[in-house]
Order: sequence, then structure tokens, then C-alpha cells
Amino acid sequence: MWDAIEAQIQRVTRKPFKLGDSSAPRVRRSISGGSINQAFRISDGRQSYFVKLNQAKQVTMFEAEALGLRALAASGSIRVPQPICWGIAENSSYIVLEWLDLGRGTPSAWMELGRQLARLHRKTHTKGFGWDRNNTIGSTPQHNPWTQDWADFFIEHRIGYQLQLAYRRGVNFPQTGNLLSAIAPLLRHHPTPSLVHGDLWSGNAGFSTADEPVLFDPAVYWGDREVDIAMTELFGGFPQGFYEGYGAEWPLDVGYEQRKAIYNLYHILNHFNLFGGSYRAQAEQMMAQIIR
Repeated sequence: MWDAIEAQIQRVTRKPFKLGDSSAPRVRRSISGGSINQAFRISDGRQSYFVKLNQAKQVTMFEAEALGLRALAASGSIRVPQPICWGIAENSSYIVLEWLDLGRGTPSAWMELGRQLARLHRKTHTKGFGWDRNNTIGSTPQHNPWTQDWADFFIEHRIGYQLQLAYRRGVNFPQTGNLLSAIAPLLRHHPTPSLVHGDLWSGNAGFSTADEPVLFDPAVYWGDREVDIAMTELFGGFPQGFYEGYGAEWPLDVGYEQRKAIYNLYHILNHFNLFGGSYRAQAEQMMAQIIR
């Protein structure tokens, strides 16, 4: 498998790359932290890459990730790791990305991240909400058919789809009809389709050793920009400077605090469908809040 990946790196980059044996300075090191894929840093002593592995059937997930990274990069708004290549090797799918040395990020860097995200969200178009292809949120399919009405898109292809997945698991959340009825008017605030990261929690944002903001692991589509801001408030949140930087570039619309729970319910339902556990109770609490 590794021979095939090395060969593909060489074909794409047109530069020699060979790990050879395990002796220094050649490196193939497992990296912890992900819950969906296996991750590695590989290096031949001159060039390093970040590699993610999964089952062969997940190759479309990696292809969508690569195209999402390219879309973010093409916006000219924010740094992302460059996708090098992806494919199937033996029984595994893989994606090879540029290796970036990351630091902690200073307060000014977090503020700059907010400003750069607002500039990303300024990228818009007239096709509606969705994307040119489906992708994944974690390992869950994320459907992105072009839809003119934002409320229709989010109800059917975000919340509604997650509820269907839960039902297939044998879980029928109470008052789903009331929930979807409550969501519709709250989301008809006429947002402009923005290019969004789609999975913007703190684990998917970082900073280079030069303090440059970096985003990775996207689930991109054209949607309401508030979906990204809402998710930054999940799982510990971002530093206050990030929100100050974003607001200075593009203040949030009136009513965001009401819509935030709707947007984050999507991610909590997805976590329930992926991992189960206490996410069910959290989802039920959020649903009750939205209905009230």
C-alpha cells in the first residue's frame, strides 16, 4: 500500500519520494486525534506529507475533501493544506495533503482568523444553496442538491436527513413535526449563499508557526454563513478575539442567537448517529428549546 502511495506522490509532484526502510531521516509516524480516519506523517527527509487512510469504499469522501479544500483555496481568503493526491491502494482509500507545522495561535492570529472567515463568507453566487457534489460530515453522507430556498434546504437535507438516519437506528425523536414547523419561519431570513467550511469546530482550525490561520477537514457547500459561526460555539468555542475579528469585517444578522441552536442541532444529531451516547439527550434538549 505505501509503495503505491509513494509512487502516486512522485507522479503528481514530479519529484522523487521514497520512504525506504524505517531508518532516519525517513519517517512514517502514526498521528492520534481523529475519530474517523487513520492519520500519518510521512517524510523522506526532504519533504513531509500528511496522509489519511480509510476503507476503500470511502474514496469518494477523500475526493470530496480534496475538492472542498481546493474551493476554499480558490477563494483567496484563507490558508488550507494543499491536497496532493488521493485514491485507492490495496484495500484502503487515502488522501495525501501538504504537511503544515502548526502552533497555538496568538490572540491577534485568532482575530485574523475571524476576519479571513468573513472574507470567505463574502464569496457568493446565484445558483442557490448546495454544492456541485455531495460530500460528508465526519463519515456521514451530506447531500447538497441545489435549492433556491434556504429553509427548505436545511430542513430537508440537514435536519430531516439526520432524523431519518436516527430512525433507521431505531430512534424516533419526539415532536419532530413540531420541530420542523418551528424551524421553517426562523430560517426564512433571506441569507445570501456563502461559501462555508461546513464543519468549523476548534479541531478543524489551527495556525502555522508563523501565526497564519489555517482551516482543514472541510465539509463545504454554499449556505448561510451563520452555520460556521454557530459551530464555532460548540465543543468549547473559539476565543473572543475570533468573534471580534469576524464582527469587524461583517457583523452577524439580527436573530442569529435564535438560529444558532438550529444549526448546531444538525451537528449534535450527526454526532448521535455516529457515536450514540449522551448526544441523544443533548439533541432532545435542543429540539425542545427550538420548539419553545
